[in-house]
Amino acid sequence: MQKEVLKNRYYAFRHGESLANVEGIIVSDPAVGTLKYGLSETGRRQVRESIGKADEFDDQTLVVSSDFKRTAETAEIVREVLGAAPVVFDTRLRERFFGGWEGASHENYSQAWKKDAYDPDQVFNGAESTRSVRERMWAVVEALEKAHSNRKIILVSHGDPLMLLNTAFEGMDARRHRSLPYFKTAGWRLLNP
Repeated sequence: MQKEVLKNRYYAFRHGESLANVEGIIVSDPAVGTLKYGLSETGRRQVRESIGKADEFDDQTLVVSSDFKRTAETAEIVREVLGAAPVVFDTRLRERFFGGWEGASHENYSQAWKKDAYDPDQVFNGAESTRSVRERMWAVVEALEKAHSNRKIILVSHGDPLMLLNTAFEGMDARRHRSLPYFKTAGWRLLNP
């Protein structure tokens, strides 16, 4: 599917600062992330400020989110500020699973990223491959294309998954996802201008 023929406009929105960000740990296991490590107070403020500055969204914008606590809380703030319909949750928007680094220091991300640059199918230390993440994220777009037309759709997710989705929109190899501008907490961008 080419981005030029998409029927909807897609926006990537990363969750606000989470308690896992504050603690500097990796929380990628759904058994943990869906129940714990929601937004910090700073994260809540970041999301309100970020969406409050966006003038292209309105109450007809569709908000689709990962079901992790930090993204669900982010999506609800976005929905509330916009006055939009209830958030739609899709597990395919979840965080990239980082395997053996679960609960470890966030400094360990770089070990997976170094390997990502050479092999989009690598599963070093049990981490989910970049190709797998990109495919599940793109599957969300394909499903939304079948269900909607002429909508603005905000996809609320996590840093790596959003960057990998961004590579699909740009027609880039998944191995190059770290070459794209990083998504700061509560950062967002239009994926198909």
